[in-house]
Amino acid sequence: MFNFRFEEVFPNLGTYKKQLKCYPVIMMPGKQRDEVNKGGKIILPTSALDYLTRLHIEFPMLFKLTNEKLKRETHCGVLEFIAEEGRCYLPYWMMKNLMIREGEIITVEYTKLQVAEFAKFQPQSVDFLEISNPKAVLENTLRHFACLSKGDVISINYNDKDYEVCILETRPRNAVSIIECDMDVDFAPPVGYQEPVKPSTSGTKKTTFNPLTKPPEKIQSQGYRLDGKDKKKVDAHTGKEESQKGVPFYDYKIGLLRFHHNFDETAEEMEVESTKSEPTGYRLKDIGTKA
Repeated sequence: MFNFRFEEVFPNLGTYKKQLKCYPVIMMPGKQRDEVNKGGKIILPTSALDYLTRLHIEFPMLFKLTNEKLKRETHCGVLEFIAEEGRCYLPYWMMKNLMIREGEIITVEYTKLQVAEFAKFQPQSVDFLEISNPKAVLENTLRHFACLSKGDVISINYNDKDYEVCILETRPRNAVSIIECDMDVDFAPPVGYQEPVKPSTSGTKKTTFNPLTKPPEKIQSQGYRLDGKDKKKVDAHTGKEESQKGVPFYDYKIGLLRFHHNFDETAEEMEVESTKSEPTGYRLKDIGTKA
């Protein structure tokens, strides 16, 4: 019946770009909705839905939020259109990224984003290592997000504790859509994390030898011989037995011939042996003769 299109009747519609007052989700009237704070979607007024339905937009609806004063921006999806006219409600972590206070003006603009292929995250605290399966926890959290922007710090709630994670990299663009996509995820070491010191493989402490100092003395062990004799002395440096060859016998006296190796007798004993009378003998020709 009516053969016309909206852009022909309303040529100045263009795209959706409005300036709204920004407030945190906790200030939204009605029942408190904590799940909105845990995601990446905002609450817009009803007039925004009326305007967007007149445009030939592609779903899902994605928006770029800009703080014109500080030139900071991020991207998000929309959860509902139930806010009061002239207002929008944002998760608290998103307001921190934009560095905007409650009641200040923010620019909301409809945009298109490419589907994500890769994203790299960096936890902002080593406490994140307490999570046994971080990829599963991250995947469960991103179900409440529509897009990711490089440089944003998102909040992950696990076991009633909030963990902040920075988005270091996204591909193929700095802002990507994560709705119905197959995205590779990687983690960077948490902020403040230090690699553990690896123990020495040798297990012994290395000591450096200084040629100008005296080498350390070896510990000399003591032992006993089975025959009761004194053990031969061993050189502490070489570990070999000290040789006794070439040691003169200073107590030697002329006329004394000894066939044993015990040189520990006193000088008096040696003098007694030297003064012993020599044995007397007889000649054969004198045997049988009278004296």
